[in-house]
Amino acid sequence: MKRIGFLSFGHWTDSPHSQTRSASDVLLQSIDLAVAAEELGVDGAYYRVHHFARQLGSPFPLLAAVGARTSRIEIGTGVIDMRYENPLYMAEDAGAADLISGGRLQLGISRGSPEQVREGYRLFGHEPAPHDRDGADMAREHTARFLEVLSGEGFAEPSPNPMFPNEPGLLRIEPHSPGLRDRIWWGAGSMATAEWTAEQGMHLMSSTLLSEHTGKPFHELQAEQIARYRARWAEVGHTGEPRVSVSRSIFPLMDDRDRAYFGRDAGSQDQVGSLGGTLATFGKSYAAEPDKLVEQLAADDAVMAADTLLLTIPNQLGVDYCAHVLESFVQHVAPSLRSR
Repeated sequence: MKRIGFLSFGHWTDSPHSQTRSASDVLLQSIDLAVAAEELGVDGAYYRVHHFARQLGSPFPLLAAVGARTSRIEIGTGVIDMRYENPLYMAEDAGAADLISGGRLQLGISRGSPEQVREGYRLFGHEPAPHDRDGADMAREHTARFLEVLSGEGFAEPSPNPMFPNEPGLLRIEPHSPGLRDRIWWGAGSMATAEWTAEQGMHLMSSTLLSEHTGKPFHELQAEQIARYRARWAEVGHTGEPRVSVSRSIFPLMDDRDRAYFGRDAGSQDQVGSLGGTLATFGKSYAAEPDKLVEQLAADDAVMAADTLLLTIPNQLGVDYCAHVLESFVQHVAPSLRSR
């Protein structure tokens, strides 16, 4: 059964046309939307993380709050830039948020997307090696350490004069949440990175763009990436089922308001552009009546291959409208899509 979630970019602006005019608005509405989504039968609430931007930059307080207000829905990120993270402190925050939610965290991490500032990770106190031009190697090093400490194995030498009595042996990060290590995802934007993700035993969060441009439609490139990820997972011999998510902007056109906002996206096409000097392929948006959406999405190879579909929602239009988009999809599109 395909899982349906939403992905919020968490934008805010003081524009009079925005329903989210402050960081407080975005944070509180993000919680309210997760509660509404759970009531509608949506399977996941995911949030984008960007630093130095009017977006959600510190995910764990939000994830913990959503976990406290909900009981079933998966809660995740898409994605946390690991260049900025202290792996041990992150493991503490993640463990606490996961325990509050009852083990529902699905953390998407990665090297991150283009930054708002120049080398912002250095301002957070992280210095990559001289050869590591964009911090990608450092992100993977931070990730390896993060995954290692999530295992729950002790590694810290106890003090001979502790404030409180210690358990025997080496100490681990606390609080520890069993099972969280198996719910870490990597945001991959290339074929090679998808295979590396499988080797690390992480789930695949296939990016909204791919750094390959071969002339193929985006969905075919993405389906190929998913196939290579799953094949590599099997070759390595990991236990458990590898999960894959894809994100799409999808808007069922149910009324005049939907058509006014998104009717122009009905003719959307893939785009090719330069990202850091590399040609990349960007996926199109979908906007149509529900029956047409079912046919269009059924022809999207990557949507059909993934087990989790994340709908990118226009959070600045407010909780009520975003809940309307989710309800329209869950009631009028998802049932037919899941039956295929």
